Amino acid sequence: MADMATRYVHRFGADIGDAEPKKLLGGKGAGLSEMTRLEIPVPPGFTIDTNACRAWMDTEGEVEGLDAQVAEALAALEADVGRALGDAGDPLLVSVRSGAAISMPGMMDTILNLGLNDETVEGLAAKSGDRRFAFDAYRRLLDMYGDVVLGVEREHFEGAMRALKGEKGDPDMDDTGLDAEALEELCRRYRAIIDEKADRPFPQDPRAQLDGAIAAVFDSWDNPRARRYRKMNEIPESLGTAVNVQAMVFGNMGDDCGSGVLFTRSPSTGARDLFGEFLQNAQGEDVVAGIRTPRPLTKSAARRGQAKDALEDVMPGPFETLSEIAARLEKHYRDMQDIEFTIEKGRTFILQTRTGKRTAHAAVRIAVEMVDEGLIDRDTAVLRVPPDSLEQLLHATLPEPGELEKRGVKPIAKGLPASPGAAVGQIVMDADEAEKLAEEGKAVVLVRRETSPEDIHGMKAAKGIVTATGGMTSHAAVVARGLGKCCVAGASGLDVDYAGRKVRARSPGGETVELEPGELITLDGTHGLIYRGELDVGSAATIPELERLMEWADGHRRLRIRANADTPSGARTARSYGAEGIGLCRTEHMFFAQDRLEAVRCMVLAGPHPDVREKWLAKLEPMQREDFVEIFRAMDGLPVTIRLLDWPLHEFLPREARDLQAVSQALGVDVEVVRRRALELHETNPMLGHRGVRVGLTSPEIYRMQTRAILHAAAECAAEGVDVRPEIMLPVVALAEELAALRPIVEEAAREALASKGAEVDYLIGTMIELPRACLVAGALAEHAEFFSFGTNDLTQTTLGISRDDAGRFLPFYVHDPGGLMEADPFARLDVHGVGELVRTGTERGRARREALKVGLCGEHGGDPRSIDFCHRIGLDYVSCSPPRLPIARLAAAQAAIRAETSDGA
Repeated sequence: MADMATRYVHRFGADIGDAEPKKLLGGKGAGLSEMTRLEIPVPPGFTIDTNACRAWMDTEGEVEGLDAQVAEALAALEADVGRALGDAGDPLLVSVRSGAAISMPGMMDTILNLGLNDETVEGLAAKSGDRRFAFDAYRRLLDMYGDVVLGVEREHFEGAMRALKGEKGDPDMDDTGLDAEALEELCRRYRAIIDEKADRPFPQDPRAQLDGAIAAVFDSWDNPRARRYRKMNEIPESLGTAVNVQAMVFGNMGDDCGSGVLFTRSPSTGARDLFGEFLQNAQGEDVVAGIRTPRPLTKSAARRGQAKDALEDVMPGPFETLSEIAARLEKHYRDMQDIEFTIEKGRTFILQTRTGKRTAHAAVRIAVEMVDEGLIDRDTAVLRVPPDSLEQLLHATLPEPGELEKRGVKPIAKGLPASPGAAVGQIVMDADEAEKLAEEGKAVVLVRRETSPEDIHGMKAAKGIVTATGGMTSHAAVVARGLGKCCVAGASGLDVDYAGRKVRARSPGGETVELEPGELITLDGTHGLIYRGELDVGSAATIPELERLMEWADGHRRLRIRANADTPSGARTARSYGAEGIGLCRTEHMFFAQDRLEAVRCMVLAGPHPDVREKWLAKLEPMQREDFVEIFRAMDGLPVTIRLLDWPLHEFLPREARDLQAVSQALGVDVEVVRRRALELHETNPMLGHRGVRVGLTSPEIYRMQTRAILHAAAECAAEGVDVRPEIMLPVVALAEELAALRPIVEEAAREALASKGAEVDYLIGTMIELPRACLVAGALAEHAEFFSFGTNDLTQTTLGISRDDAGRFLPFYVHDPGGLMEADPFARLDVHGVGELVRTGTERGRARREALKVGLCGEHGGDPRSIDFCHRIGLDYVSCSPPRLPIARLAAAQAAIRAETSDGA
């Protein structure tokens, strides 16, 4: 049981001592409390903190002292507003909302209008003078409470609503078309549904309603969609949620009322303009649920001919108040804010403020412009952009709509540009199916009337998202921007027929087309357009602010960032992304071109005699040399680490009859001889077979050829004035004796190559560490190696005993299932407690023997921000990753350095 002295309930604005506000009160509660202190117009209320949630989980709902504290806070709230919960004449109504420390939009549950029952609804009707408003509020409570607390599926309430609208003559009418009599009838039907479907009746006692709602919000922390969202976004399970109980203000009392969402800057582009939407005569849930298409806040954001519908024109006074509050909050928090508001009879109230989710484009622009505005410093700007979000900047784009129209390509539907970019995929109408098809490698676009939190897994799996309803702040839009997915929302010309498995699209020109699941469509999220079929896409446009941000980031980095590149074109691309060298050039990848592949196959299958293999090596050597020349030119002045042959032999052996025939003809032997030799070379587990240094020792002529090609190319480039810095890497080493035997072979070939050119070129010889034993004997290896490069792809496989080629059959259970056994996929993020400790050990032991040892990491983890942070902390010199992830790695390395500087200075 919890200690009676533990304080769980805090009134908005109350002193919480040294506690961290977001951790204790959740993001929503912290914002409400802070705004109350700033004298922002916030409806009063109280927060039940995250400690109570954790205690609730531990005690199965028996939190000692909690009930009394809620009663005390409720009494204070009643005194503040001059109304009482359950008062038949002038009832207090409250909202009950979740609020985790880290924003989880739409993942947990909310209940509005709590306190209404068959008696108080009459009091509300009389007090407000608006019977329609009172019963509209009551039907909303019955719907939400029935769903969230009593477990009645929402489709039952939606069905009753549709049926009643049909009886009134228009099943598609807006909810606002139902009069007071219709809403009263709807409430009767909703109560009958609850009586039939729930295991207990709707409570008429408002305090019992409140207790049930609090319990439901706490329990929603553990609902499947919330757990899935936390897993996807790596939010700790232990945080818990707070519960915010707040006096209701009403946006649905008439045309001088409304609810909406605003951002202090555009969450799509970062432009410094008030951005948002509202609905007149509506509650806030209508806006985020996407069941009605909202109106813009500003006249400038309105579509042509609709400026008169903007809040700025409809309610200029409240708009001006909102603009002033938005400016105050952004300046106070020094970041773009996402604000929920309600206007009640012309009065403006703020229900929430939080840091706004944004696209990568917006994040970069906002960070840089806030430095220019003096709101934040450069370090803060660098820390403010999530490195992984930069992937969004590489999204495909389509030509401008006008250019496409000139080619005769017209959109089949138009909606709102909810999240920029372009996406191509086949239509899928169900989130589960989207996830299933994506796992099969298919590109899908999720097409829905509107999305809900239950669709999150399908949204993550899809290339793009389309909704027929909703606006720029609907669930689909907010989640898509957070996921970096292209999204077109509110495409009113779409009719999504789930039962008939059809999507009917009406183009801006009036033409109608019918689509079926499986058909390809192309989305233009930048302009809100949908095209039939697959269109060609191009690379993303350059964002001017990114260059400045990356300059600031590069000024902080200690870790150097190299690229994995195996071809001249790859090297040039890497340099354009800011690579500071090549950390891994896989020479075996140079052999996959058809003209080279046949020579490699002949070399492998020619027989056991080295002199026979030399003939085929002689054909390959000039090809390799030409590649190295171009790579050195591209990397002028930067190091190039070249891994000598580490083939997966099975990838080179011929299988098809035509390939066997081609090799037999080239070698001048019978095809059966070739087939037999290929079978003899078959390996049960090629990853642990005849590869790497083992090939160099048993067939040294191969490594001699490659060394000659490298140094001949280096000498040729040096003669041109190119600053060449070759680093020759010997892979898959387990024994110091292997290096001791192989290094002289490489050095001899290098001397001969340079002597033949009359050149002097400095080069390094090092090793790639991919085996646990190599980490443990790193001191002995360092006697023969001037650098280490940790190949963490294979080191992860050999440490965990998991083949990444086969892990897909079981690894999702370890990683993705709720309560999974691993925090992340170990092939995507470095297992710092296992593989990471081996890297740390190898680095320390290697440098203890050779102080100047250069150490890097060249696995896929070299592009993962958390892995990069670990590499910085243990003192590696560089990481290497694929070229598209170079900006991500550069930014992550800078953030690691800033965090370390801040920690050291603390």
